[in-house]
Amino acid sequence: MTFIGKCALVTGAAGGIGAAIVESLRAQGARVAVADKVVSDIDAEAYLPGDLLDPQYCDELPQRAMKSLGGLDIVINNAGVITRGAVTGTTDADWKLSMGVNVEAPFRICRSAIPLMAETGGGAIVNTASCWGGKAPGPNHALYCMTKAAIASLTQCMGMDHAHQGIRINAVCPNEVNTPMLRSGFEKRGFDPDRAIAELGKSVPIGHVAEPQEVSDVILFLASDAARYMCGALVEVNGGKPVS
Repeated sequence: MTFIGKCALVTGAAGGIGAAIVESLRAQGARVAVADKVVSDIDAEAYLPGDLLDPQYCDELPQRAMKSLGGLDIVINNAGVITRGAVTGTTDADWKLSMGVNVEAPFRICRSAIPLMAETGGGAIVNTASCWGGKAPGPNHALYCMTKAAIASLTQCMGMDHAHQGIRINAVCPNEVNTPMLRSGFEKRGFDPDRAIAELGKSVPIGHVAEPQEVSDVILFLASDAARYMCGALVEVNGGKPVS
């Protein structure tokens, strides 16, 4: 895969998977605009910090990325949050955060990016869904699963609706990934993250919890010309482990 001459926007760029995406894109020749609350520690061509809960920020992000980079060929909606627990334990604040970051932000970004890409001959959009909700329901993650089901369905619909414009829209569906988000979840529940991740890895047929780069590689494949015949696909990256 090569991304020489390509311009890409990546949200959630400061997270584990996001940082791996940015590094890999730039290593393969892309110019990258990074979006997150704090992006100063990331090497990139353009820095567009902001809050994905701000509708105006999301609406304007693709245009700002295009202006900063000189084009927009790839959009990767990688940002996400996890709210754990049954629906009866979900607060209004949980709802606002999860729906805002996981659903409304990528919806707004795609809505703004698609016309820009169509005017310049097409491009690729990759959304981060999840095995949890995006492919199957899971226990004690009601809100999270709902948001990922929403982004998975949106991806499939957009994939059909905009393929004729030369815009390929797909989603990656990871299972557990060794990121700060996963580690903080273990810490909040009183577990040692290293031990918990090692124990969790025993439940994965391939033998370990996914590392960020292993998910990033699939995202880059979907964004590349190697995936030129893929539209509206939900690609599981689960090490052989189903949601249970």
